[in-house]
This record gives sequence, structure tokens and C-alpha cells, in this order.
Amino acid sequence: MRILYGPVDSWRLGRSLGVNPLSGKEKRCPWSCIYCQYGPTRMGTVRRQVWVTPEQLGRELAERGPDVADCVTFAGLGEPTLALNLPALVAQVRRVSNLPVVILTGSALLPLTEVRRDLLVFDRVVVKLDAPDNAFFQQINRPMPGYPFSFEAVLEGIRQFRRAYRGHFALQMMWVQTNRHAAQALAALARTLDPDEVQLDTPLQPALGGPVSAEQMAEIEQAFADMPARSIYRQSFAQRVE
Repeated sequence: MRILYGPVDSWRLGRSLGVNPLSGKEKRCPWSCIYCQYGPTRMGTVRRQVWVTPEQLGRELAERGPDVADCVTFAGLGEPTLALNLPALVAQVRRVSNLPVVILTGSALLPLTEVRRDLLVFDRVVVKLDAPDNAFFQQINRPMPGYPFSFEAVLEGIRQFRRAYRGHFALQMMWVQTNRHAAQALAALARTLDPDEVQLDTPLQPALGGPVSAEQMAEIEQAFADMPARSIYRQSFAQRVE
């Protein structure tokens, strides 16, 4: 897989030029979420390393030339915070672009101080939170065997990052049939994190647990009525890759 992909139309971000800081053809992630569009995780890891150098990213950016896009988004094939050199990659993007730089993280490595520090360089950080407690976390996010952090540690990592971060902080919540009845609990949790935005999403590709319908999402939205929330069913889009 190349480092750059798109631009693609995202209901959350507008027209987004994607950066895959992990490169490679196999998904790398500490979790194997039931709804992941890339399927089960075969390369479960929490080890951060360099897969893409700033020079490699710079060459692809130069080859492409200017893109018509609203933002540059670090996501790609797996958990992007596994890339050890995120600040250097962001700096490379900023050398050639004035677009906002965004990252979509599943939150798996937010218990690590160095990961929270690296995320501070992004203009917008979208953090995933699908579960209100450990039981839902194990059922939906399915951390790899030996994953070293508890659900409580992940949540505390999100909380500590929010306290330090001054950019646009968004929570993404993926709703499937498994967690749709937990809307009140997740909304209560979200309020304690003070997000600038809550993104209520559901997988439109085949997924274990099944997507929620527009009617079910409307019920979920009621739990977030006092928050800056928006849902996939209330946005138009042409293609989703995140």
C-alpha cells in the first residue's frame, strides 16, 4: 500500500487526503474491532516503530503535486499511533501544505505518555470510544491477547490527553447492534471528556454485530442532544475509508 491515498470524501472531514504511516499490506493494530472494514487483526502489536520515513512521505507528496482537499488525515491500514515518528511525518506534511492535519486513532495506545505527546502536533484529533465499560470493550474492540492496558487505562489516557490538548478534539463512537442500548452510558462518559464534537458512526460495510438503522441512530442521538453531536445518517458523503 502506498503512503498516500485519496483524496476521499468523508462525512466527518470533508475531502480528505489520507496518509498511511504504517505502509505495508497487512493491518497492524492492538485491537480487532468487530466492525473493522479491514477484517480481523492478524498482526496484533503495541510496539511502535518507524515504517515510513519523512523522506519517503516527502517524495510521494512531491510526486502528487497539489491536491484539492480540506485536510490531510493520518489513518490508513491499522492504528496510526504505532508509527514512532508521527511528529516528523506531520512536519513533512506542513512543509508542503497549509491544510489542517488530522489523525484518527482507535485509542489503543493513549495510555502511553509518549503517544499523547505526539498527538499534540495535530490540528484535529479524532479519538474512538465505543464502550462504556470493560465488558463492552472486550466484546466490541477485542484487544489482542496480552494487550497490556485495561479499559480504565485507555479511558484515563483519553482523559489526560484531553486536558493537555488545545486543538479540535472529537470523539468517534461506532454503533452496532451490540452497543446501541448503551447510548445513555456512553453519553454520560462523553460529557466527562468535554469533546468539541461527538461523531456518531455505524459501519455501512458488512460487520459483525450489524450496523444500526437510521431509526435506531435517531434514538441514540437523543442521548447526545445536549452535546455537539452529529451522525452519519445526517451527513451526505460519496465514499468512506476511515
